[in-house]
Amino acid sequence: MNISKHIEYTLLTPTTTEREIIDLCYEAIQNDFYSVCINSSYVALASQLLENSPTKVCSVVGFPFGAMSTDAKVFEAKKAIEDGAEEIEMVINLGFLKSKNYVSVLKDISDVKMAIGNTTLKVILEISELNKNEIIKACEICLDANVDFIKTSSGFSKGGATLTATKIIKKTIKDSAKITASGDIEDLETSMKYLEVGVHRIGFNALLNKKAKKARPIS
Repeated sequence: MNISKHIEYTLLTPTTTEREIIDLCYEAIQNDFYSVCINSSYVALASQLLENSPTKVCSVVGFPFGAMSTDAKVFEAKKAIEDGAEEIEMVINLGFLKSKNYVSVLKDISDVKMAIGNTTLKVILEISELNKNEIIKACEICLDANVDFIKTSSGFSKGGATLTATKIIKKTIKDSAKITASGDIEDLETSMKYLEVGVHRIGFNALLNKKAKKARPIS
């Protein structure tokens, strides 16, 4: 099975250079990946590089902690779309969630969703920081906010995707939203396990290819 179209090719480290973004986009085109996922400062560059390619540009906002103001997330999301982003990926406010301030969690996500209109919105839950009940509640809030995707992890916390948490997400949201599994997924065999439990996309870290001269197609 060729899973290239399920791959979100990510490069989100703060030290990422322009050259690395160029390489990222080239490798994404080579491998026919669904999208590149990058910080908003590089959206304009990536959009230019991928202009004649089916590979989409996804920008993170409020990354990686999700603890900035809602207004800041809204501004960053709108600017990213202006620069050419076709998808927005925001981090849930974990502090609000753990404070059980669910109204503020919902407002945070809903305001971004309203600001970007029909543009795809993905929300990162950071499952390594949450217990089962918190994962379920976060998913319910995401559904109330009409998000398009729920993503397991940012890759900047203490752990990434797990099959157990992914199954909890799937059981909670059913088919009302889609799932991206990200973090600690490094090969085809692991990717297939996530696709089999209902995941739609896999976040694949471009740094895993850093020691190679070019990206190896996943097929």
